[in-house]
Amino acid sequence: MDSIVAFYPLLAIVAAYLVGSLSFAVIVSRAMGLNDPRTFGSKNPGATNVLRSGSKAAAIITLLLDAFKGWLPVMLVKWFGQPYGLGDGTMAMVGLAAFLGHLFPVFFHFVGGKGVATALGVLLAINWILGVATLVTWVLIAAFFRYSSLASLLAALFAPLYYILGDGVVWAMDKSVVLTTAVMSLFLIWRHAENIGRLVKGNESKLGKKKA
Repeated sequence: MDSIVAFYPLLAIVAAYLVGSLSFAVIVSRAMGLNDPRTFGSKNPGATNVLRSGSKAAAIITLLLDAFKGWLPVMLVKWFGQPYGLGDGTMAMVGLAAFLGHLFPVFFHFVGGKGVATALGVLLAINWILGVATLVTWVLIAAFFRYSSLASLLAALFAPLYYILGDGVVWAMDKSVVLTTAVMSLFLIWRHAENIGRLVKGNESKLGKKKA
């Protein structure tokens, strides 16, 4: 029995990765009769590129589902994991697995999106205050500068900092959560490498402006 229990964290992590591998940008686009988001615009299977199809509804649904698939695995561990030996460490790793599933989805040839919405879902599940603080950062930067990519980059950078600063004030800091937020931040920056180049050159597309 103990040997089976020892596999529960691994099973939870694998399950979270599989959930994260559901590329809702592609799934929603197919269900709504839209073009595959991997074939136009930035070719990124995410909500922003789905919006370029002209369907705001599809983009909103994609955004919510991408966030939900990051939120759900973490919450399931928080709700039901304790009797199975799934603690905070497993919770953090499950969130990271769902995020990596979005970036490298096994069901879609390991070609995924940038992970912004899924990362937000993970952060909201870990602690809603952490998630809201990160979301507010994104909204403020996007509102002032009109660059979604810049907002995503700065929100990614601030998320681990928010968690560290909250130690002893809002939550007791857990090293596994620090690791998860830091790794997600690094991957988000990496996935925005082309955007960084365009920001430096001054030709990055602004919010509300259609990309050719």
